[in-house]
Amino acid sequence: MSAAVHQVGFDIERIRADFPILTERVHGKKLVFLDSAASAQKPRSVIDTMVRTMETRYANVHRGLHWLSERCSDDYEAARDKVAAFLNAAREEIIFVRNTTEGINLVAQTYGRSALKPSDAVVVSEMEHHANLVPWQMLRDQHGIDLRIVKITDAGDVDFDDLERVFTDGRVRLLAITHMSNVLGTYTPVARLAAFAHERGAKILLDGAQAVVHRAVDVKAIDADFYVFSGHKLYGPSGIGVLFGKYALLEAMPPFMGGGEMIRSVSFATSTWADPPFRFEAGTPAIVEAIGLGAAIDYVDSIGFDAISAHERRLTDHALATLATIDGVTTLGRAQDRGGVVAFTLEGIHAHDVATLLDKQGIAVRAGHHCAEPLTRRLGVESTARASFGVYTTLDEIDALAVGLRRVQQVFGR
Repeated sequence: MSAAVHQVGFDIERIRADFPILTERVHGKKLVFLDSAASAQKPRSVIDTMVRTMETRYANVHRGLHWLSERCSDDYEAARDKVAAFLNAAREEIIFVRNTTEGINLVAQTYGRSALKPSDAVVVSEMEHHANLVPWQMLRDQHGIDLRIVKITDAGDVDFDDLERVFTDGRVRLLAITHMSNVLGTYTPVARLAAFAHERGAKILLDGAQAVVHRAVDVKAIDADFYVFSGHKLYGPSGIGVLFGKYALLEAMPPFMGGGEMIRSVSFATSTWADPPFRFEAGTPAIVEAIGLGAAIDYVDSIGFDAISAHERRLTDHALATLATIDGVTTLGRAQDRGGVVAFTLEGIHAHDVATLLDKQGIAVRAGHHCAEPLTRRLGVESTARASFGVYTTLDEIDALAVGLRRVQQVFGR
């Protein structure tokens, strides 16, 4: 069990001790990992749970009557229960997918094709990750829907005046929008957005890949119709993600893929489908990964989102204040409600060069358009560096980033 389980308050050093990779050195330097928004590191409890599953009780799930299969099935379904509790949902509303991207594609290709007519519209925002844009472009091209883009303000918030505009003609049937921007850090007001959509006869899908890591999510309180997130950003393994959908919507949706597990009966003439969630889980699932996600949720729960959110607010405030002291640094986004992601540019130096030179100092940041190319263009930049934080990030690491950026400037004679 994690050391964090027994702590009182937020003991950063005890939490850091739970993550074995943080003792590694990069180019002979102490690792400063500031790329958690891309994929977070894994605590020992998650690693041990996955290894123990493979070593002592692995078998295919749902299909065997032998001891190993029954135990592994129990563990797999227990992970579903943990996810359901984590989101305040019913277990039948939790579908295991590979990642957020697959979850959104599932909704686009099932709900989108069955519930939307070619004359209907889907709305996304200017700050979407490609995973919540490209599937709707594909649905537009294949099925004839109208895809509309709602603007954001210069501060990086949803422009509600523009949202009113895109909904004016009554044709919008789905609002698909991020819960937290992976570039700007903006938290969108999801309960308000859900109420807005529902009042106008539309459903709402929320991309929670970033937000679910930093604050508690209650899909009932939000009144989300669909909510999607990835395990690898939540201190769990890659290859596992979650799609929540209201049961009445899932029940009306056709399967995403055909094969074993998702059927009720099969003949050469026809097949009938299992009830959700199994209707959408064709084939052998990511068994060990789902169990690992359950362990990651246990870990996050052991710390608590009150403590996590407070810690990450301190980190974000400190990062914004510290970077503001460096001449030539411009940070993106000024939303009042923002999470632990800070994208920035360094005047006269390409973001890829910034990231490469920081790496030589042992500091890991992201560089590029962060799979949000239309957003970076909207902001007038082609590429940014991005520092992003996790439960293990320290104020000293942010200070190290500032020192590193000044060294980068020295290399370029700035």
